Amino acid sequence: MDISTQKPQSPPPLPPPSEAEQKRAARGATRPGDRIFLGLTRGSGILLLVIMAAIAVFLTYRASLAIGKDEGNFLTTFEWNTGAVPPVFGIAVLAFGTIVSSIIAMVIAVPIAVAIALFLTHYAPRKLRGPIAYVIDLLAAVPSIVYGLWGALILVPHMNGLFGWLNDYLGWTGIFSWEEGAPRSMLTVGILLAIMILPIITNVSREVFRQVPQMHEEAALALGATRWEVVRMAVLPFGRSGVISASMLGLGRALGETMAVATVLSPSFVIQASLLDPGGGTFAQNIASKFSEATEFGRDALIASGLVLFVITLLVNGAARAIIARRKEYSGANA
Repeated sequence: MDISTQKPQSPPPLPPPSEAEQKRAARGATRPGDRIFLGLTRGSGILLLVIMAAIAVFLTYRASLAIGKDEGNFLTTFEWNTGAVPPVFGIAVLAFGTIVSSIIAMVIAVPIAVAIALFLTHYAPRKLRGPIAYVIDLLAAVPSIVYGLWGALILVPHMNGLFGWLNDYLGWTGIFSWEEGAPRSMLTVGILLAIMILPIITNVSREVFRQVPQMHEEAALALGATRWEVVRMAVLPFGRSGVISASMLGLGRALGETMAVATVLSPSFVIQASLLDPGGGTFAQNIASKFSEATEFGRDALIASGLVLFVITLLVNGAARAIIARRKEYSGANA
């Protein structure tokens, strides 16, 4: 018989998995190491939720002790006098100052950070990318108190020229009118916060832009697109969710920044119509400046203001997650 005509015998079929193996496969962890890793990751997630809940319960309890004795409206009172009899305090000025200074910082920092990230990933020569990226990483590691000292000693004395120019050309709006006072105002704080959050937004945006699939850019170039059209049609849509996430990281630091704001700002419980007039305050700055000398009731009042900042931060993060979820078609996982 011709051996070449014989068909090769197929290997015998494997026995079906046992019931125990099927259960382990269903659980997704078939080895001890997998089960340990699964337990650690699951425990870490649960621990995070427990810590967040414990923080919320602590802040709510201590805040309720203070708000219950407040003779003013906690949300609308323009005063902070916890030592009075009866005590009167409110967060209107603090909420206004925190939100306004953070908005100023974001308006200044986000466009500049995105532009720097695009320059480093798509325009800068190879010899410049490393040194510039190193300097940006170094700025992200500078402590906030150093930024505060630099702002008080260098930035504030050199703000007179900018404030004078804004007053001359935009003073008619009322927002940029200036009475020749010390430039320790919300605009100065916003500029300082923009400098502080710039490295964070830049670094994250740069890493996101580096993940853009090369095929997308090459396809756009093959169709005759210019470099800017490649950035606009391929890079920015892909990195939009990442830029939003980076901006929220920067906003989180701006909302909670303490020492730099306390060093630069001249605090007062007055809402100024102009961004150039000294005065105002933020949640973090008020807590840092008053906590050491506050009584037990005064600390409860400060904790109540911290609870409001905690809620604002959660709302900001929730809004960011909602925006990213709407833009998930541009995420790297779906590219």
